[in-house]
Amino acid sequence: MKKTEIIGVDLGGTNMRAGRVLDSHTIAIESTQVPKTENWQEVMDKLISSVEKVWTPKVQGIGIGVPGVVDAHDGMVYDIQNIPSWKEVPVGSILSDHFKVPVYVNNDANCFAAGERFFGAGQAFDDFVGLITGTGLGAGIVKWGRLLQDQNCGSGEFGMIPYLDSNYEHYCSGQFFNTYNSLGGNGLYNMAAKGDEDALKIFEVYGRHLANAIKCILFTIDPAAIIIGGSVSQSYPFYEQAMKQELGSFPYSKTIERIKIMPSAINDVAILGAAALFLEKQAQ
Repeated sequence: MKKTEIIGVDLGGTNMRAGRVLDSHTIAIESTQVPKTENWQEVMDKLISSVEKVWTPKVQGIGIGVPGVVDAHDGMVYDIQNIPSWKEVPVGSILSDHFKVPVYVNNDANCFAAGERFFGAGQAFDDFVGLITGTGLGAGIVKWGRLLQDQNCGSGEFGMIPYLDSNYEHYCSGQFFNTYNSLGGNGLYNMAAKGDEDALKIFEVYGRHLANAIKCILFTIDPAAIIIGGSVSQSYPFYEQAMKQELGSFPYSKTIERIKIMPSAINDVAILGAAALFLEKQAQ
């Protein structure tokens, strides 16, 4: 891989992080809060300022991951979660006009998959799903070595599929743990790490729910691998066994025999994944 300097931006509803990426490593990071404002331009100005703080003339492109609907063809962003002022913002064209480099925008789940494809375990597979288990449940899909192209970056929204009395996101993301106590996922993780039986049982239940979501993915996508990211993936050792036991009831045994499931091992994957959008386009 050529040593190309790229800036990756992780734009969340609360914080934005911009990082300069060189040779698979983030070499500078700027983190700041997203302004609480009804003026979309104020948020854009803060985004530009964050990029400028990690910018050098050697940067060849910018990638941005956002938690919302995106027209990846022209970099138009719609209805960003927790940023009410961003209803329809031409992020790609604004940044490319300002910095005079190509800018690519996609949703955060697709960025995660792209990051795994170029920097992580996804390098070993031409066909995999990057599954984010965090505040919500979403996925990016790589087919034949390429990030799946669609109309609204909406492919892989498995969390929105109805399940039990709600949907998969309710049972397979961090939302699941909030139904048990005020500790949430982090608190239960700490308890499970100390061997607390109640916490370990909760993770077992979670693992079975996640397995059912994975079955849905296997029926629709049938990938070679599923790479799990997001905050809940840190608890993978606590739910791995229950998840795999539940997957044993999948009707196609050869699929379960072949599928590779693993947690992500990338640090700063959100920034690297956004930067990987540039590499993805250069590979076309």
